[in-house]
Parts: sequence; structure tokens; C-alpha cells
Amino acid sequence: MTVVPYLFAGWILLVGLYGMVTSRDLIHTVGCLSVAQSSTYVLLLAVGYRDHATAPVFGDTGIHTPVTDPVVQALALTDVVVGATVTALLLALVVQIGKRHGTTDPDALGELRG
Repeated sequence: MTVVPYLFAGWILLVGLYGMVTSRDLIHTVGCLSVAQSSTYVLLLAVGYRDHATAPVFGDTGIHTPVTDPVVQALALTDVVVGATVTALLLALVVQIGKRHGTTDPDALGELRG
């Protein structure tokens, strides 16, 4: 087992978080959130990876053949769908903010401050 995929997932998360913190545009912030969320794909793939394993289809494999965990694969697919849905919802909200206020700069949206 190697730690490289875990380090890579952490690096992707840090890049996305840095982009969100330093962003001066709401669309850029949503894009950086998508990058940070994509680190979970790498993390799930690293957790579910096994050396010399096959797909979990037992019709053509022996009983002692190592297979990958199908639960991790299902979680990765669910993560992709949830990430796409959240990104689409946030971009729709940013478009509405841009239409209503004429800008997507968070500093220029003074009436939204509490």
C-alpha cells in the first residue's frame, strides 16, 4: 500500500480550498469548490484499490480471486452525481445573483451582508 494517492487527494483538496479563499468571483469560487470536491473521488479510489484485483463479477472468477469492493465504487459514483448536482445548483444561484445585482464580486454585494 502506498500513500501517494492519499497525498495527491490532500493536495487537490488544498488547491481547491486555496482557490476558494483567494477567489474574488463567485463563479471562480464554485469552480474551486468542484476541484476540492473532486479530491474525494481520488480518496475513494485509493481506499477501494487492491493490487491484482478484478471487477466484482463472480461468474468467471475463482472463489479465491481478489476483487475490488463494490461499495466503494458505488460511493464514488454517488459522489460524482452529488458533486455535479451541487455545482449546477450553485452556478444557477450565482447566475441569479449576477442578474439581480449586476455583479458576481462578493465585495460588491453589500446588501447581502448581515
